[in-house]
Amino acid sequence: MEINERISIIMEHFNITPSEFAEKVDVQRSSISHITSGRNKPSLEFITKVKNAFPDIEWDWLINSNGPMIKPKIEIVEEKPEAKKLPLPDLFSIIEDESFGQENSENKLPEKTNRPEPIVSAPIKEEKKIIDSQPLENFPIPQGKTTKKVKRVILFFEDGTFEAFEN
Repeated sequence: MEINERISIIMEHFNITPSEFAEKVDVQRSSISHITSGRNKPSLEFITKVKNAFPDIEWDWLINSNGPMIKPKIEIVEEKPEAKKLPLPDLFSIIEDESFGQENSENKLPEKTNRPEPIVSAPIKEEKKIIDSQPLENFPIPQGKTTKKVKRVILFFEDGTFEAFEN
C-alpha cells in the first residue's frame, strides 16, 4: 500500500474531508490533493505533521504500512491496597505528663544580657591625589643615560581602525 493510500485511509477513518485534513495537519489544501492523487510524494515534514495531528496513528503503519493503523488502547489498572483507616487519637489523650503546660523555671533558657560590642573601624589613611603634572617621586630616573624620546604612538581600535601620533 502506498503512502497516498494511507493518507486517504486516515481521512476515511477519522471521517474528515481533505480540506479539514489539510487544516488539521497545517498544510495547503493543494498539497493534500497532490499527495492523494499520487502526483507528489509526501515530505518528512508532512509525515511528521500528520503524526503530530493524529498521535494515535502508529509510525510503522504510516511509514511502512506494517502493523495496525491505530495504537492499541492499553488499560493500566492499578491495584491500590486498602489502607485500614485507624481513628485519629485525640490530641490531648496522647499527653500523659501531668505537668504539661505548666511553666517550669528549670527549663527556661537564661536571658542574654551581654550586648554585642560595637565595631570600631580602623582609621582611614589619607590618599594622595595623583595629578598628571606631578613629578614621579617613587621612580628613580636613571643617571648617566640619555632619556629617550617618543617618536610615534599608534592606537589600534576594536573596530579595525587605528590612529598614529608622531612627535
